Amino acid sequence: MYKHLLKPILFLFEPETVHNFFVSFGRFMGSFRIGRFLVSFMYGYKGKDISKVVDGVKYKTPILLSAGFDYNANLIDILSSMSFGGVEVGSVTARPCLGNSTPRLRRLINTKSIMVNKGLRNDGVDKIINKIKNKKTSDLVIGISVARTNDKNTATVESGIEDYIYSLKKVVASSVGDYYTINISCPNAFGGEAFTTPILLEQLFSSIDKVERTKPLYVKMPISIADETFFELLEVLDRHKVNGVIIGNLQKDYSQINPKDKTPEKYSGGLSGKPCEDRSNFLIKKTKEKFKNRFTIVGCGGVFSYEDAKKKFDAGADLIHLITGMIFEGPSLIKNICEGIAKEK
Repeated sequence: MYKHLLKPILFLFEPETVHNFFVSFGRFMGSFRIGRFLVSFMYGYKGKDISKVVDGVKYKTPILLSAGFDYNANLIDILSSMSFGGVEVGSVTARPCLGNSTPRLRRLINTKSIMVNKGLRNDGVDKIINKIKNKKTSDLVIGISVARTNDKNTATVESGIEDYIYSLKKVVASSVGDYYTINISCPNAFGGEAFTTPILLEQLFSSIDKVERTKPLYVKMPISIADETFFELLEVLDRHKVNGVIIGNLQKDYSQINPKDKTPEKYSGGLSGKPCEDRSNFLIKKTKEKFKNRFTIVGCGGVFSYEDAKKKFDAGADLIHLITGMIFEGPSLIKNICEGIAKEK
């Protein structure tokens, strides 16, 4: 029904308008028990146990909503009813961010992608912490992605590090969330990807190591960099108190856009979805081969089916993050992936 009836109508409207509608609707449905029951009746996985424990955290399913969709923690009461085992909230920043100028999202239908240029739009770490504290459900793992505030005040290395540390200390002190992610790879923020060189990453994590914490810490990795640089970054992280990596963030190789898709004269932001898939799978496999079990690996990028998720698991991923596949395939995607995992057990 979604793919053949609802999606053609939704895709007539601006992507961010549709996104905001579904976030509001999801928040409403998650606010009362009957709403959660109705969503679970349609989209909840009810098969054999496919739960998984990763870094001491138990996920009822290994499929999570990636950071960037529920950036203000509005959906944390409904996602479990949709078969998600977790959500990564954010990225959150020390100060609220309005985001980049509109349009911040562009659909590339033939490419099976969304051009994302949000600029870390979020309400700020303090407000988001309070929302998480008031969640109604208990079986959804909540990760909190932390990024540096998207403004000129964090343009220097020193101010950027201070900004990361401020937000991380806030979430640690609040005891909310089940794991934390340091997002070093947002391609559409002020100053770009400031900490994706080994020297600067070393500086950042030398400071982050000093923040006392008991919950797992992951790093959201860039994928549009040379292989050599990618593995140099992992070698830096190997020396620090990092549990795992998320592979990876948005694709900046615009040559992967299908010529049939109408695009602006000047590109901005990064590509989600299918343009990320092959690169993500390659880097997952090579990371597993090189570092064995040193890092938990979260696979992200281009998951539109159970078969896509299986490729990432087979390459070495422990968990899966997705967004764009749900937008193109519908909310039943998550349940379908879970049923595919159950059949393999």
